[in-house]
Amino acid sequence: MSAAIYPHSGNRAAGSGEAISPVRASVGAAAPQEAAELIHQSHRRSQAFGIAANDEPDFSSPRKGEFSDVLAENRFLFQHAAPVMETLYDQIVNTHSMVLLTSAKGLVLHSLGDTDFLEKASRVALMPGMDWSERTKGTNAIGTALTEEEALTVHGNQHYLDANKFLTCSASPIFDPYGQVIGALDVTGDQRSYHQHTLALVRMSAQMIENHMFADIFPQAIRIHFHTRSEFLGTLVEGIAVFSQEGRFLSANRSAQFQFGLPFSALKAHTFSSLFGIPVSSLIDLFSGAMTNPKQLVMHNGVSVWCRARIKAAHPWSASATGAPAQDAPVSAQPEAASATAAPVQPAPAAAPRKPNFSSLQYLNTGDPQVASVIHKLRMVSGRDIPVMILGETGTGKDLLAQAIHGDSPRHAQPFVSVNCASIPETLIESELFGYEEGAFTGARKKGAIGKIQQAHGGTLFLDEIGDMPKHLQARLLRVLQERKVSPLGAGKEVDVDVAVVCATHKNLKDMIARGDFREDLYYRLNGLVVRLPALRERTDFELVVRKILGTLCENGREIGIAPDVMALFQRYPWPGNFRQLHNLLRTAVVMVGCDGVITRDHLPDDFVEELAQIDAATPAGGPTTVTAAATPATPASSQAAPDVPPAAVAEPAAAPEVHSLQDVALQAMAQMLRLHKGNVSAAAKALGVSRNTIYRKKDLLPPDLLQ
Repeated sequence: MSAAIYPHSGNRAAGSGEAISPVRASVGAAAPQEAAELIHQSHRRSQAFGIAANDEPDFSSPRKGEFSDVLAENRFLFQHAAPVMETLYDQIVNTHSMVLLTSAKGLVLHSLGDTDFLEKASRVALMPGMDWSERTKGTNAIGTALTEEEALTVHGNQHYLDANKFLTCSASPIFDPYGQVIGALDVTGDQRSYHQHTLALVRMSAQMIENHMFADIFPQAIRIHFHTRSEFLGTLVEGIAVFSQEGRFLSANRSAQFQFGLPFSALKAHTFSSLFGIPVSSLIDLFSGAMTNPKQLVMHNGVSVWCRARIKAAHPWSASATGAPAQDAPVSAQPEAASATAAPVQPAPAAAPRKPNFSSLQYLNTGDPQVASVIHKLRMVSGRDIPVMILGETGTGKDLLAQAIHGDSPRHAQPFVSVNCASIPETLIESELFGYEEGAFTGARKKGAIGKIQQAHGGTLFLDEIGDMPKHLQARLLRVLQERKVSPLGAGKEVDVDVAVVCATHKNLKDMIARGDFREDLYYRLNGLVVRLPALRERTDFELVVRKILGTLCENGREIGIAPDVMALFQRYPWPGNFRQLHNLLRTAVVMVGCDGVITRDHLPDDFVEELAQIDAATPAGGPTTVTAAATPATPASSQAAPDVPPAAVAEPAAAPEVHSLQDVALQAMAQMLRLHKGNVSAAAKALGVSRNTIYRKKDLLPPDLLQ
């Protein structure tokens, strides 16, 4: 990493006690003269490499297998960058542009973009598998940003190769938590549509990726989130510094290095005590309670900052299963911090640690790209008082996701109150929600009752099946959300309430609005962030999900396995009841297994086996009509599961030909479309009638010879 992360906006400010601009600390870029000098130096390097300005674009790609090896080596980067790339592309869509992710050596790993521009970019080899280092392409934003370890824009004629001068590229290097360049993020577009703010957007997105890596790299570390202004805690520009349980410095993000006034290399010699002037034990005491308010600390340079701390317990199960919440949504020390000091008291071996696992977004992230994107978006708004609406079929885990949102939020120590609007009789839902005073109606309890909204004060209110709320109560709920006051039935006064709202539904609320069944103003008050949970049949992490559920069902540390033919059956089944159906089936099977240790066909309910037989009988064996079905994630995807989970064994002989036939047809169709559209994933997905994510999930399964 360069000696100063922000050499042009100045570590001098951090060292002198001057107030730090949150924008400068996040998106500062080289001044025009300095940027021009970087371009000039890059042109000299390009000449030294023996590149001629009139050279034709180089389409040479890595040998067979090499690109797959590079993708495997950069799996950690891709996992954290893919959701950010989706968000970034959403902001530049329809601007004749594309978003690219590269390795530290400049090899393009992944791209998203407008179909028309992707086709133009492919003419100059700007696509996955191509090398865009300075050594092969001369001066360009990707190669030059990686060489200089500095974010920059290369515009039009500033490119070294004549073939690339129709482009404008803005790229930022991405640093891993150890301070090393791990890759680059780039936005490239037609130079005629250049926008001066693109570079700032790319830099912020790169920093978002960097911040997102901290939780996975240091799950048990002490994490300090700080800024000179408290309102910037929980945002992209906050500083994040990570220390061992003993106080040894481990890592710091860009904003933290700027605020410390020290480069990463110098910070390695420091400890928490030398940077903040107090021992780690004092920090733990400071954040040992349930209060979520930030506290003030004074850094070594005399600058006073507002801090929040995340102190994880040293319990191995907690660290591996729950991980750590996102860096952009820090909270004060969790109750685990207290348990770390009371280690002698051990819970029951199997059951006790199970509950906290499900209260973490990280635990729910089991490798599916769609779920990872949902979790990334939720982390970005955590603690920002933005209502969340969860969409998805019945049984997809909307309630678990709501609990995880609460568990990773600053309100985690306060109540989580769930209300199922579909299960409460219409005559009772008003009193359940808003509460009532004594004598408010016949049958009312003496002294009345506190409603669910008041019970959630300070915490999170989860309104499940919000689409089933009676319309006459929707207006009352809207008023509560707008005014933050609730009036119990029969009461002549209003009570202040402070709740974060998460709601969920499997219904199409916009259709209900059109029919007049749901209030439009309430809909727009609830959908601050809308996320959709994929159905179980659409997920690529099916096998890992099955094993995680089994882990919660097994007692006394037993590990119950699944026979290969049963896993093959599971992967063919459409799971209309999603996780709820899968959980109930596995729970029954675990009881049936007893001490056998492996779930076989004999342990499955008869109706499940019969239903699957009917589905198999109605499914054509590899005909043309099966292409769409095979192209969806319902086909076996065990090879796409997390790296620590072995692929599912081959299915039983009777079922194997059908499974492989379906997958082969799907892969052949994908390969044909990718060849036809010159590697343009968006265009291929549109032609096949599937999502881009479907092709990304299956792309690694394509043999190289199919793409030629």
